Amino acid sequence: MPEKNDSGPDFGETGAMKLPGPNIRTIPVGDDRERLVCGDCGFVVYDNPKIIVGAVCTWRDRYLMVRRAIEPRLGYWTMPIGYMELGETTEQGALREVWEEARARARISGLLSIYSIPEISQVHMIYRAEMLSDSFEPGPESLDAGLFTWDEIPWDHLAYPNVGWSLNHEREVKGLDSFPPRGRPERA
Repeated sequence: MPEKNDSGPDFGETGAMKLPGPNIRTIPVGDDRERLVCGDCGFVVYDNPKIIVGAVCTWRDRYLMVRRAIEPRLGYWTMPIGYMELGETTEQGALREVWEEARARARISGLLSIYSIPEISQVHMIYRAEMLSDSFEPGPESLDAGLFTWDEIPWDHLAYPNVGWSLNHEREVKGLDSFPPRGRPERA
């Protein structure tokens, strides 16, 4: 068991951060916004955006989609996507999501899009990937999984706007070896 570090936060067995002293909300010296600070050691907790990773996976001319088995958006369709975990790269996270949600193996061929979504404090990094075989099945977070032609994609039942943005961008760059990642579309 690692020794406790008394000069900063303790992450305990659950991984939840516990400051050694009293929690104080204040603006730290040199900062411009209120943050949680340890009253004893001065450790500053930076509550930063969550990183979401996913992949638009294809098998020949079909797109891998999964139907969500969890809230939010239970029953709606999406590409394999989820929160990045500690200790993994964004690419590893995207491939892990492909496995967890669709039990498929894939190879990443490039970064497709980066979406900054400040209203929910998230950054989405979506990769372009090719499935290594046509083998897939719903994972524990999916009610269903399928390979869809472009015309078969359930456009009216997509879980989130970024799913449609990513699918459309992948179609636009299909056949290109090099392309810039797409950002979030401008709001109308």
